[in-house]
This record gives sequence, structure tokens and C-alpha cells, in this order.
Amino acid sequence: MSIPRGGRRYGDWEQKPTPIPAGSWYLSSPCSDLPIGMEKSLLLLLFLATSSYCSSSEQSIVDVGVYHDHVKMTSSLMLLRERYPRLTHLYSIGESVEGRSLWVLAISALNPDSHVTLRPEVKYVGNIHGNEVIGREILLQLAEYLLVNYGKDDDVTNLLDNTRVHIMPTLNPDGFERSIEGVCYSQVGRNNANGYDLNRNFPDFFEDTGLRIQAETAAIMGWLKTEHFVLSAQLHAGALVATYPLDNLHPAKKKLYKDVLQDNSPYSACADDDVLRFLALTYSTHHGRMRMYNETTRWANYNPEMGFKDGISNGADWYAVAGGMQDYNYFADGCFEITVEVNTCMHPPRAEISRFWEENRAPLVQYLKQVHRGVKGIVTNLVDNSLIHGAEVRVHERNLPQRTTKLGEFWLILLPGNYNIEISKSGFDTRMISVEVSAELYQTTRLDVSLRSTSSEIAPPISLISILCTLIVINFAEV
Repeated sequence: MSIPRGGRRYGDWEQKPTPIPAGSWYLSSPCSDLPIGMEKSLLLLLFLATSSYCSSSEQSIVDVGVYHDHVKMTSSLMLLRERYPRLTHLYSIGESVEGRSLWVLAISALNPDSHVTLRPEVKYVGNIHGNEVIGREILLQLAEYLLVNYGKDDDVTNLLDNTRVHIMPTLNPDGFERSIEGVCYSQVGRNNANGYDLNRNFPDFFEDTGLRIQAETAAIMGWLKTEHFVLSAQLHAGALVATYPLDNLHPAKKKLYKDVLQDNSPYSACADDDVLRFLALTYSTHHGRMRMYNETTRWANYNPEMGFKDGISNGADWYAVAGGMQDYNYFADGCFEITVEVNTCMHPPRAEISRFWEENRAPLVQYLKQVHRGVKGIVTNLVDNSLIHGAEVRVHERNLPQRTTKLGEFWLILLPGNYNIEISKSGFDTRMISVEVSAELYQTTRLDVSLRSTSSEIAPPISLISILCTLIVINFAEV
């Protein structure tokens, strides 16, 4: 499968991540409406004042009682990087339209600044719509929570010992600066500075949206090329529900359902529907209110009386979206991503932030743990044991494969059961291997596979004995 490119090359949209080392108080772009020089100076003063204050105590860096504009958010991330240098890596994947850095804080117990073989990469992305702000704040809280509780809380410690967590508080910092606190339902600040809805701006598997790819979208697309993410979630607001792919379906199928069945939003299942539905349920189950039918509302259907069963929904079954980030992750990178609508009010008063953080703390952690179920392994060449990049690994009869990384790695998140795993690569014999998947977390089935080359260009290895025998024959013939 491939994503329609609409005449564009993915490379045209890439932005390379920029790492920020500890002790480096670099700000590549304006974070507010202030002139660049003044803004940098204010940020430096803010950091120095906060750093001096925090150095004498372990007081929380991320204030739960305020909204963090870009300056405050940047300062908080830098302070976390400074206080926990062995657990964190702060980097930027690019800039917004107005030049604000798109920060990511990577957190792990081992080498947070680089990939470790077979350690899965997971991510959270918040504030895609600039006026849906709670996701931004609870991700800042999550970052500090993980760092403070490493070595103290078993769930957090096991997660960071075995996973690298990438936290991106905001994809739309420009929209956030325009959003208005206390306004629950508004379009002000939703889009980026060019007026584009970023969650409708990705290349779509089913149809060409014809939209110009935005800087923020390009940054995500480039990010997916530098990191192979296994599990992800994006945080929104406006409802209380966890939705899962697919968000869209073929236009002809949409028209058929609408014309014949009067259904504007039919269920659109993908090959991994069972797993993705389970992932959404994992989030809603650990949330205090999300599974309560009367607490959930389908605001997009303008019917507040209609709730979501179990607090989840297939994306298209709620309403179909073309150009969504959720489907792009799935089709372009094989990354399982869900969308979490964390509260019905988009920009509630700041006094409510702490309540939303408490509601989402457990599900945010429990969701990421699910990356440690299923099958993982490395694919190599049988002849020389070299790593095979780009091999396709799939559950037999599921049409979307995972592709091995440059290190030959693959991950398949699967529910407990028996599966036939198919491993293939052009120029190699295809293999089919039966595996059993455990129900226990952190008991991922290890499956390392060697493929035999079918190419005639690769000769079998010549033994030393063969060489000696050849020389003896030659010498004998000369005599």
C-alpha cells in the first residue's frame, strides 16, 4: 500500500529534528508576539530565575494551575531536561508557520537521546487544534510525573526501563496563542497561522485532499521518517471519547452508504481493528468517566444526548475525516495511533486543569504499556547474518505489513492467541512461522528470523578445504 502523493515528494516536506543539549538555552524561533531579541531575553531571564529557585528544592517545575504559553512551556521543558539529564533528551522536529519550535521531550532510563535495538518508540502529541488546550497541559504534567516517579513507582520504572517515550505538548503553538480561555466551543485558534486544520492536512490513503502541506504537518511527516514509532496517541477536546482507525474510507463506499442506507458515517475497519479497538478501550477503561455512557457526547453530530458505548468509537463511525494524522500514522509508518478527546470543553478555565490531569494520569501510563504485548524480533540474511531493512512482517491474511527498520527490527502489537506470521522480502524466500502470544505485559514473544536469498548473484561461501583442493589439482596438472 502507498499513500497518494498528489504530485509531491515526501522529502519536500521533511524537517530534520534539532537536538537541544542540557545546559544549552537555545531558542530558534519567536515564542510570542514579542520581537525575537526581547523574547529570547525574557526566556533567558525566566529560566535563570526559575532554575535558581528550583535548585534549592525539588519543587514541581510544571505548575498545574496555569496555562503555559510558548515561553513558559519551553522554559519548563528545558528545566526538566536540566534537572533530569540522564533520563531526558529535548529536541525540536521543526517550526510552526510563525517560527515557534515544535518541541519534543524524549524520556527513557537508557540512552534517551538515541534508539536502542528492539526498544519500542512511543509518542504522545497534543494541541493539534490550537484551541483544544488540555492535552498540551496534561502532557507537560505527564513528562514531570514520569521523571519524578522513575525508581519509585513500578509502573513508571518498568515503562521507562523498556521504552522510549516522546512527548510533544503542542503541534499548533500558533493557534494556542490565539485561543481564548473559558471559551468552550469556538473556531478561534483551532487552525494554524495559515488557516489550515492540521488534522485534515496529511496525505490520505483513500482520496487526494488537494491541500498544501503545512510546516507543522511536514514536521510530523519528517519525524516519522527519523523514528519508527510503534504506538501513539493524539490528544484533542470537544468530546469525551477514544477513537481508533480508520478515520476515512473510499469515497465510493461513503456515497453508497449515504445514498442507500442514509448513513453518513459508516464503520471503517482496518486489518488490525481488534487491536486498535482494544487500545482505545484500554484508555477509556482506566479513565474515571470516559466509559460512562451518560458522560460522553457526540458533539460532532450535534446531538448531546447520544453517547459513546464504552467511551470508544471507530473514527469514521463517528464522522469521516480525510487527511487525518491518525490514518497517516497507520498507513505511512505502521504506527498504531488513537485519538483521545479528553474533555468536552475545548479551553476550560485554568482552575480545571488539575482535575483533567488526575483523570488522565492513569490511562496515559496504562496506554503506553500496551506496546509491550505481541511479537518483536530481528530479520537477518541467512547467508551472512546481515540485517535486512524493509522486510515485510505481517499476520497471515492481514493486508497491512510492518516493515523492518534499518536494524532489521519489527514489532507487532497483538492480542493473546496463536498467529501465523509471514515474513517476506523481494529477493528472499518467504517464511511462515506460528507463534503464541501471551496475555502478560512485558512478555512479548521474541521471533528472530533468517531469510534465504533467492538471488543467483550471491554465491555460497567457499570453504578453506575447497580452496586447498583446487590448488592441489592445479599443481598436479602442472606436473
